[in-house]
Amino acid sequence: MALYKIDDVAKQCGLTKRTIRYYEEIGLLPAPQRSEGGTRLYTDEHIATLNKLIRARDSLGFTLQELQRYLIVSDILEGKRQTYREMTESLTPEERKEKLLDMEEALDKQLDLIETKLSNIMTIKGELEELKTRIRKRLETL
Repeated sequence: MALYKIDDVAKQCGLTKRTIRYYEEIGLLPAPQRSEGGTRLYTDEHIATLNKLIRARDSLGFTLQELQRYLIVSDILEGKRQTYREMTESLTPEERKEKLLDMEEALDKQLDLIETKLSNIMTIKGELEELKTRIRKRLETL
């Protein structure tokens, strides 16, 4: 397993070291192991988590609180998927259906977060388009 120092992680993710430490402090990023000298040693899993956070933050404009909810639901979903994969052969069709419905419920929570954000974005977009239309009409009268 590869281990990375905070400088390397910051470069790979395009974040500052301060941001990475802050994400760790508020629980968005699991605490990494440390060397004997106390240096943080990050794994590929840490980098994957940071990249997921960056995508959600930059693409959807998630706040830190929304990022926390997003990660919690994401972790729950991944746990359910892993359990399903490990147990698939030993489950009855009814049990498989129940597990899949559990995953669908977790996925619906994540989609709800995104839908709320998209709805807000569309509202703002509509307001701006309306303003642009009014400006265009005014320009036509000049």
